[in-house]
Amino acid sequence: MDYSQFLYMHAELSLLAVILVLFIADLVMCPDKKSGRGTFNTALPVVLLAIHTVITLVPCQESAEAFGGMYIYTPMMSVVKSVLSVGTLVVFLMAHSWLKREENLVKQGEFYLLTLSTLLGMYFMVSAGHFLMFFIGLELASVPMSALVAFDKRRHESAEAGAKFILLALFSSALLLYGVSFIYGTCGTLYFNELASHVDGSLVQILALACFIAGMGFKISLVPFHLWTADTYEGAPTVVTGYLSVVSKSSAAFVLLIVLMKVFAPMVESWDVVLFWITVASITLANIFAVRQKNLKRFMAFSAISQAGYVILGVMSGTAQGMTALVFYLLVYMVANLGAFAVLNVVEQHSGKIGMDDYNGLYSTNPRLAFLMTLCLFSLAGIPPFAGFFSKIFVFMAAFNAGHHLLVFIALVNTVISLYYYLLIVKAMYIKPNEAPIATFRSDNYTRVGLFVCLLGVFVLGFVGVYNYLSTLSYGI
Repeated sequence: MDYSQFLYMHAELSLLAVILVLFIADLVMCPDKKSGRGTFNTALPVVLLAIHTVITLVPCQESAEAFGGMYIYTPMMSVVKSVLSVGTLVVFLMAHSWLKREENLVKQGEFYLLTLSTLLGMYFMVSAGHFLMFFIGLELASVPMSALVAFDKRRHESAEAGAKFILLALFSSALLLYGVSFIYGTCGTLYFNELASHVDGSLVQILALACFIAGMGFKISLVPFHLWTADTYEGAPTVVTGYLSVVSKSSAAFVLLIVLMKVFAPMVESWDVVLFWITVASITLANIFAVRQKNLKRFMAFSAISQAGYVILGVMSGTAQGMTALVFYLLVYMVANLGAFAVLNVVEQHSGKIGMDDYNGLYSTNPRLAFLMTLCLFSLAGIPPFAGFFSKIFVFMAAFNAGHHLLVFIALVNTVISLYYYLLIVKAMYIKPNEAPIATFRSDNYTRVGLFVCLLGVFVLGFVGVYNYLSTLSYGI
């Protein structure tokens, strides 16, 4: 056996080392789970994950395969893994104050281990060159995620959200696996690089494509596979909701593009039509329902569904430009959305409030948090000069150049509608009066670092040439 091929898995091996170190540290630092004796130091997982991110940040300049083509390494895949790692790092920073609550002290180690386990699964998904490797990564990412959603087990809403998430995750995975079985039955192989030559658009393969898109649609929260999203986002801890909304979705969207371009390329006319209507429905219906929300976590759920529609614009182009626009969009969306969730989390930890009316007059008591929230919302809405404006421009350009002119027009109209409901929060914080506004408080240093990273991304990513750099990378298709 040629062990040198493990060198291409340096990201996975590095992350696995971090998981093992944290597992041992959890046993040593908190030996008595019943009494809670010993606490987990937040600095340890943050520092280890930061070192891991730095190690994997600069990709190699060549593509490679390992284990007979089941594992694939390309520079673009390496960048996507780094983006997922940075998002997870911000989530760890956000989680500090929540994990220091008395009921969570003895569960800190479990939180970090579960989160990193899902991240490892996403790594395998991103680098999969075989449907078996892809499915292993998918389940490794999904099962621990259900435990994270139900992490506040004493809250009825969290337990309910966890049950709903795991049941629907199992159903979507079964549906996806059903489609994969059709692919194997008609093609006789599960290797991505070999399937395109066997795909001929037969009725069975169209059914396989439908099952695959439905399974991935659940992971990305696309209409009509989105019904779990609002309830799960509301019931899960806010930190977990932020992680679920960006990191999990980013990996699934990237893999969807890879599989469609590699495996189902001969059926592009079929999946192009399906994704057109899914995109229109996701953007439009999510915008309509977001306007009606009073709970901010449910509001962000419908915002995430709408943003998923914009992500599919990059998928539909099926080109190198679309790939670059997709990865850049995911990066910008990650920092803006995590920044908004960081504000929601810190406000909830200090006041217990999560309703939109509770944010009335927030600027009068916590002007910095209100200002940061406004900047993140402006980026999500695509207002210049923030990075969200550039990310939307790039996905629009990719879709337009691929011939989807009508879809781009519909997306532009919905961008205006989204600006309205994002401004509802800004209006609440700055204009609406509140006789008993949220009291003034100071956030912890970890949260401040996380907010600074998100703020830096919102301002800088559109101007430092990240998109041009991504366009030079090989994506292996």
